[in-house]
Amino acid sequence: MTSEEIFALLEPIIKTYLPEDVSAKEINHESDLTRELNINSAHLVDIILDIEDVFNIEFKNEDMEKLRNVNDVTFLIQQKISA
Repeated sequence: MTSEEIFALLEPIIKTYLPEDVSAKEINHESDLTRELNINSAHLVDIILDIEDVFNIEFKNEDMEKLRNVNDVTFLIQQKISA
């Protein structure tokens, strides 16, 4: 699965948890999940759970520490899918 295919599935998941003051147009590969998109830690956990369901993968605690921006998430999903 390419990074663009992953992004296409990932974007609507992230969009669901954006606060009202952040536009979905701000979601891009470089977007910082907590600083730029203002996603709080509780919603970050929800995003991870949704990603696990959609991509049929499992994140470990140490994986979650690596997730800063959308590219990090995409890269980790690619790793998990190909493992």
